[in-house]
Amino acid sequence: MTEMVYYYDGSFDGLLSCIFDSYAYRERPVAIYREEDGIPTLFASRTVTTDTAHARRVLRKVAACSPAALELLHKGFLTCLPDKEVYLYRLVAKLLREGPGFLQNFSDETLHPVAAAVRHLEGEAHLLKGFVRFSDFGGVLGGEIEPKNRVLPLLRAHFCARYQEESFFLYDRTHREALFYAGGRAVIRPLEAFQMAPPDAAEARYRTLWKRFYDTIAIRERENPRCRMTNMPKRYWGTMTEFQGPEHFRAQRSPAAVSAPGAPAGIPAPGTPPGSGPSAPGSAP
Repeated sequence: MTEMVYYYDGSFDGLLSCIFDSYAYRERPVAIYREEDGIPTLFASRTVTTDTAHARRVLRKVAACSPAALELLHKGFLTCLPDKEVYLYRLVAKLLREGPGFLQNFSDETLHPVAAAVRHLEGEAHLLKGFVRFSDFGGVLGGEIEPKNRVLPLLRAHFCARYQEESFFLYDRTHREALFYAGGRAVIRPLEAFQMAPPDAAEARYRTLWKRFYDTIAIRERENPRCRMTNMPKRYWGTMTEFQGPEHFRAQRSPAAVSAPGAPAGIPAPGTPPGSGPSAPGSAP
């Protein structure tokens, strides 16, 4: 088989199209890069055009071989695993070559990197279910996170069920995409530029009350910073109300002045149900 470097558009269907082409053209991808990354290579290379029909064929074949492998493929694409595209290609190739038996062996060299990355993804999503802090912007709830993995697809069901009577948005700073929910409908869309609106007087008071509650229930004599950072890793503190500086609790607008949750121009505010449209590029279906 010819060794080749693939470039693709960064979408899940794009990756599946790469896998399809590797079999159609009898090529073995040594690397799969997103076009936007512009990574040079000395290997022979080509750009793979995303083909939805080809992507669906790959998904059906993987599902027929193993539903567990299909879940690994979906979730593996959302992880922060370096070179995840090649690892996922190798997983699918081994599944089609040998069958699903190796999926029972966590130490398998093909399975282990993907399974470990998915476990990290799921663990981070679980933590963020408790670490997300929402603010009220004129009746619309808004929050920010800064995860390593693309956790919004995993968090969508949890927060939509928890706040099913509310309108809210949750912005992922790392991957520049946001989950919007209103009127029983949810969508994940890219947001290249975003700045959270400042709090009004009422929201500033709620933030202050939460900070006061957090400080009050602490037992100074039993303070254990290492234990706290084990249960509440420090890298999540940047978006948690109780760890913010004084400016976070200072009102900058009156309630009447807050008309939108700080969404950039051209992006519908979550106060109205999001229209139909594709998920953020690169999100697994």
